[in-house]
Amino acid sequence: MEIKDKISNVTSQVISSFWGTLEQINFDFTFKNGKTTNITHEVYGKSDGVAILLYNTKTKKVILSKQLRMPVFVAGVSKGFSIEVVGGAIDENESPETCVIRETEEEVGYRILEVKKVSTVFLSPGIVKERVHLFVGEYKDEDKTENGGGLEIENEEIEVLETSFLNALQMIKTQEIMDARTIILLQYLELNQLMNSCNRGLGKVFRQIF
Repeated sequence: MEIKDKISNVTSQVISSFWGTLEQINFDFTFKNGKTTNITHEVYGKSDGVAILLYNTKTKKVILSKQLRMPVFVAGVSKGFSIEVVGGAIDENESPETCVIRETEEEVGYRILEVKKVSTVFLSPGIVKERVHLFVGEYKDEDKTENGGGLEIENEEIEVLETSFLNALQMIKTQEIMDARTIILLQYLELNQLMNSCNRGLGKVFRQIF
């Protein structure tokens, strides 16, 4: 049975549209045994997003950010502060590449010109419809501008963290880093050996982490 035959009579009701849109979706679902049940799910989301891990092959360092995340606060973790990669929402008629370059300068103050696409992922497909486009990009010390720290008009206060690649991996192990995008991109650097001489011993580190 095709999925279009399993789902029918779909209706949607907007519950909230304060920032993103929270929809209550009602539908009939036909199971393998032929039984059809009426089900209601909630779906939340805004526009798709981007995330990028900046890395420096000369210094063997990466750029991360630290900022308040209310869901982390409500969960009672790290006093609400999350260490993560640069990220943001894609504006209307903006490409993921343009967005991630813009967000990089706004959040951490580095002006880069080239990025490499890693993947597009759902981070919480059980409830969030947002897709996140993942990137990596090389930075140099001379790429630093006077910008960074987030936008005041968006009530952002972002601490820029430049740390060694090995230390970032250790922060996964100690759960100082719990953001899925950040873990994925740090692992991507390791698996693709993008930090060159930093790779010695990293396999052991990742076996301990994962």
